[in-house]
Amino acid sequence: MAITCQNGDVNLNHVFVCGHPALDFAATLRARRSTRFEMFVTPERLNAWYLESGLVDTIMPGDEADVREAIRVREALYRLITDRRLGEDFDREALALLNDAARKAPVTPQLTLTGRHTEATPEQALATVARQAVELLSGPDVPLLKECGNPECTRVYIDRSRGMRRQWCGMESCGNKHKAAAYRARKKTASAH
Repeated sequence: MAITCQNGDVNLNHVFVCGHPALDFAATLRARRSTRFEMFVTPERLNAWYLESGLVDTIMPGDEADVREAIRVREALYRLITDRRLGEDFDREALALLNDAARKAPVTPQLTLTGRHTEATPEQALATVARQAVELLSGPDVPLLKECGNPECTRVYIDRSRGMRRQWCGMESCGNKHKAAAYRARKKTASAH
């Protein structure tokens, strides 16, 4: 039995603030430099990401092997994003892994009596993410890739702001936390004087 997203029925706190599905996928391991919070702890959470991202409307249940493969591809993708953002040569092992995933059959939308419907297996969904990553990392948005200014956050996003002055992956998460901490520090300093 396939899992279907019905107006947000499945919500496991996945966040989509990076401006591109491949970047949001890479960001599912949060706080890489400190606490490392893994979003893909079960096949259900992985499938929930595919649904919540809008990549698919319905997905076949996955298993632990799908989770392991998604994490392997995600880590290769994060390495390649970092390499590209820093202007370094791509890591060859990560490149091979991402390209292998992109070669597999992708999600295929179908036209139904009620409109467009996309049903997939976890492998097809992962192949689609990998293909999106190939397009991103070989496309015109590469110069717009930035890492969040929050030292605890490791999300990379596309900065399309005027003058490329965006500092945070998202105001709701990192931006507001940083501003609140700066405000508390100013208040503490003012009261100490």
